[in-house]
Amino acid sequence: MSSQDSEGQQCPLAVGVETSQSASDGETDCEVITVTIGATVPTGFENTAAEEVQEKIGADATISKDRGRIYFQITTDKLSQVHHLRSVDNLFVVVEEYDNYQFKDSKEETLEDLQKLASKLPWTNALKVWKLNTSLKKKRGPHRRPQAKKDDVETDTMETVTAEIEKLQLEPTTGQGVGEAGSPDLENSPLGEQQEVEGQEPVPKVLKFRVTCSRAGDKHSFSSNEAARDFGGAVQDFFLWKADMTKFDIEVLLNIHNVEVVIGIALTEESLHRRNITHFGPTTLRSTLCYGMLRLSKPQASDVILDPMCGTGAIPLEGAIEWQQAFYLAGDNNDMAVSRTVNNICHIQKKRLDKSSTPGLPIDTVQWDLCHLPMRTSSVDIIITDMPFGKRMGSRKNNWDLYPPCLREMARVSRPGSGKAVILTQDKKCFQKAISRMGGLWRKHHTVWVNVGGLHAGVFLLKRTAGIFGQTPEDVREPLEEESVQITTPLHSIDDLLAGSVP
Repeated sequence: MSSQDSEGQQCPLAVGVETSQSASDGETDCEVITVTIGATVPTGFENTAAEEVQEKIGADATISKDRGRIYFQITTDKLSQVHHLRSVDNLFVVVEEYDNYQFKDSKEETLEDLQKLASKLPWTNALKVWKLNTSLKKKRGPHRRPQAKKDDVETDTMETVTAEIEKLQLEPTTGQGVGEAGSPDLENSPLGEQQEVEGQEPVPKVLKFRVTCSRAGDKHSFSSNEAARDFGGAVQDFFLWKADMTKFDIEVLLNIHNVEVVIGIALTEESLHRRNITHFGPTTLRSTLCYGMLRLSKPQASDVILDPMCGTGAIPLEGAIEWQQAFYLAGDNNDMAVSRTVNNICHIQKKRLDKSSTPGLPIDTVQWDLCHLPMRTSSVDIIITDMPFGKRMGSRKNNWDLYPPCLREMARVSRPGSGKAVILTQDKKCFQKAISRMGGLWRKHHTVWVNVGGLHAGVFLLKRTAGIFGQTPEDVREPLEEESVQITTPLHSIDDLLAGSVP
């Protein structure tokens, strides 16, 4: 990862950057600049995100050493396209990157260096992009940050802390007037908004900001809280901005991963993965993770794509929006899950109708028992689903009864020789044991390791063999053995298994 040039690459083109006075005369500052965009993506699907960036924007993405991040360069006339990427969670514009930042041995010296760094960074282009981004996005009301789930507990080596900056200073310090060397000229800055007071000269609007630090590594002498506090205080002194932890205009990001340091400005207020779902269930998947699973299956025109345990419908809904040439069937044994899926589909259809686009989606919803799907044999091209982890839904013990008949029924409806299955599960031992007993029906082709709510899970790409269902040894229903204990409990309905009512 190379450091961004402090001057930026500039070229004349047709993106209007709003100015304070000349806009009234019909003149705009038509300047397009090249900047580096950073994006957080589901861990494990960095290559998938890089492929999408190349496909839709034509930019080569670099995968960060810190899993779950990619970087790519764009010109600002393509900024709106970046927000339409389906594989990214959050976006930010890079102010500066350091591949090998030299941290001092003592905490005091390191924090002092971070304070000095704030006034040395090339902020200008990043602030221009932030302003252009603000003019492009819709006003969404107060900034919202989803609360962390109980499973998202971070250790001392991976901290994400937003530090409140105290001792606000809204006036220039002595010897550091507005517009002087070493201090940003707010009146002529790319932020450019003015506040007029009767009888007085227009003064620049004081922007509100906060600093969020994300740190990974066990060899740092400081905490995320301390880094955000000291770096944020220096940013406040340099720009004379006002700190506000909830109604901020600008969020400055300080990302530290071992010796790699990236400073950026956020371009998204909340994660883009929340785009489809309004009715959430206990284990709703992020839409960005659903996109990665779908892209792994490579849907083709006229494919029949099935999610037999759809939950809230996140997977088939994402597919129906992005790959509309296929048909999606979402089903679940739980009536509440089916209801949530129907409501989420209706929400997206209404949004599309309000935007005067085609409201219909190639998707339908059914309530069923996964072990007895009401579908013809060899009628499905792709199966994509999130199987119970045995944590929030069901239990690990019940998974040993649930997985084999589920995979067997999936093999029945899947097309021999060409059918595929993309399955997400955290119960890797049970899943792999079940697959090993079905060598005549399924072959494991590829695995992507992902982080789901703090849990290490796998996305398994399976290929359906050419074996005819009913004519392979794997069609004989045999219970699995968990370690040395053989389970002799007869098969039960999916409702009983997931409810945990099986003795």
